[in-house]
Amino acid sequence: MIDPVLLRENPDLVKRSQELRGESTALVDEAVEADAARRAAITAFESLRAEQNAFGKQVAKAPKDEKAALVAAAQTLAASVKDAGQRASEAEAEFTAAVQRLGNVVIDGVPAGGEDDYVVLREVGGVPTFDFEPRDHLAIGELLDAIDMARGAKVSGARFHYLKGVGARLELALMTMGLDRAIAAGFTPLITPTLVRPEIMQGTGFLGAHAEEVYHLPADDLYLTGTSEVALAGYHQGEILDVSNGPLRYAGWSTCYRREAGSHGKDTRGIIRVHQFNKLEMFSYIDPADAEAEHERMLGWQEEMLQALGLSYRVIDTAAGDLGSSAARKYDVEAWVPTQGAYRELTSTSNCTTFQARRLDIRHRGEGGKTAPVATLNGTLATTRWIVAILETHQQADGSVAVPEALRGYLGGLEVLEPIA
Repeated sequence: MIDPVLLRENPDLVKRSQELRGESTALVDEAVEADAARRAAITAFESLRAEQNAFGKQVAKAPKDEKAALVAAAQTLAASVKDAGQRASEAEAEFTAAVQRLGNVVIDGVPAGGEDDYVVLREVGGVPTFDFEPRDHLAIGELLDAIDMARGAKVSGARFHYLKGVGARLELALMTMGLDRAIAAGFTPLITPTLVRPEIMQGTGFLGAHAEEVYHLPADDLYLTGTSEVALAGYHQGEILDVSNGPLRYAGWSTCYRREAGSHGKDTRGIIRVHQFNKLEMFSYIDPADAEAEHERMLGWQEEMLQALGLSYRVIDTAAGDLGSSAARKYDVEAWVPTQGAYRELTSTSNCTTFQARRLDIRHRGEGGKTAPVATLNGTLATTRWIVAILETHQQADGSVAVPEALRGYLGGLEVLEPIA
């Protein structure tokens, strides 16, 4: 949720953000009107309640012969206070609904436009070349007996898979390498729940435009998370945090679930776009004044990880229309996938400023002890999809794969993944 004071005092800034996102500016006017109605209703309620309190004292001091009439008047006033309280509650709910239709206010410099309007910030590493016809990741995975799509589909349906043998070991090695790096950077590891309550999913902004991506269990009214960001954001719901000495950083390891609604026909081969995968997510609670610097730090840790794995990649500044509702800025890091002749997203990192914290009531104490919302940031440090780029980039003519040196210690010193004869 955006700052109500910002909405009230600078609605044009919020409208500009909506324009950059390609979303309706009329929603801003509706939210401003709802805010005015809310404040008016609260003022009326508080005025009547103060009148009621004063009248109550008058009744207590009144002579016996006047009390009956005063008590009747007090009852009438009490009914008015109750009605005013109900109107204030309704106005509050209407304002909350109106303001939650607005995406986070984008940070200055975020490109306008949609999915194809990103800005490339840098490209790192040369595009890999081969003196043989490269195989795609699934063909390599099948030679290594590392990926089994057929049995995944048999057991669970399309877009499910098994990682087997060195495939399973490779994912665990990748995740553990990421976790070690996260711990070195000051993150506390968490194995997070993958089922969360509606208010947590709503609070992180995942039940807006992308709600169709989320699996829901109606019998329990719980949601399967598509990223541990959701559980990590909910971890400190309703709390006041001490970030005066720096951010609170968590690294969440979890299985993730996405419906991939609307992706029919896209990336149907292999494990690029699947319904279930594992992911290691960085998450930071921080003083909003330090949020942009933390965002750059997260991006740096992601780039260090890709460089250690010998992957060629580019960093893009995602356009406003391609941001989720919570993000004020998002960097995507895309690795080169040789058989597709294209960069494909491996990881992203988002600065959500105070948007999620306002929804989840997560605050810190500033100067003078006054509380204010913290900022939240997230960034992926490893996920199943990374296997695609590793297999394709480091493949050899005989179908084997050279293990990046940084991963070898996590694979018992294994230097080459050999095809199964």
